[in-house]
Amino acid sequence: MRQALLIFNKEFKDYFTSPIAYIVIAIFMAVTGWLFFSTFFIFDQADLRRFFTLLPLLLALVVPIITMRLFSEELNVGSYELLLTLPVTFRDIIIGKFLAAVAFVAAILLPSLSYPIFISFIGDIDWGRTIGSYFGALLLGAAYAGIGLFASSLTRNQIIACIVAMVICVALAIMDQMLFFFPQTILDVITYLSANAHFTNVAKGILDSRDLLYFLSVAFLGLYATHVVMEEK
Repeated sequence: MRQALLIFNKEFKDYFTSPIAYIVIAIFMAVTGWLFFSTFFIFDQADLRRFFTLLPLLLALVVPIITMRLFSEELNVGSYELLLTLPVTFRDIIIGKFLAAVAFVAAILLPSLSYPIFISFIGDIDWGRTIGSYFGALLLGAAYAGIGLFASSLTRNQIIACIVAMVICVALAIMDQMLFFFPQTILDVITYLSANAHFTNVAKGILDSRDLLYFLSVAFLGLYATHVVMEEK
């Protein structure tokens, strides 16, 4: 894992050497802050339910942006061939880049901790449920990051990689809201495939092994597909 951690360290630092990281974090905070607090005082409830309801779709739009360059940029500028001359394996490269993306998702979520801190001054907040919801958000981000990494490995074009990942992630985020398009016989399967349905359970404070297995499986499938694609290349 030493090589993977070195790659993680490099990739995570690269996020903050360009203004993209700060722009993404600022936009995420501005959008979530506006959508959350625009209705917060109307409902008069000291909780973050509205904020966590927004996360599956918002992260489905944000995570592809932060993963689109991870392989596409390497393939485009030719640095991937140089990387392979180093004593690292495909697994080291993929895990290092994946961990960097997940760490950046955590960095995006970190400023939003100001929301529950603010709410705690004006009402009683369930910190156990809040911490569990943030944990679920990190798992959700990890699942999206696996998909984003796979999309980035498919093409040299970062925009195409972003669009492909965004389509898949958004589809998973809204799948449980489109059940009326599917026949009755497969509704249970479609519901299980929905990222929003699993995240909603975690956000309620329910830590079910099926939900944890779902997020870990999606992340693993994304990383495995990335490994297969890069080996083919």
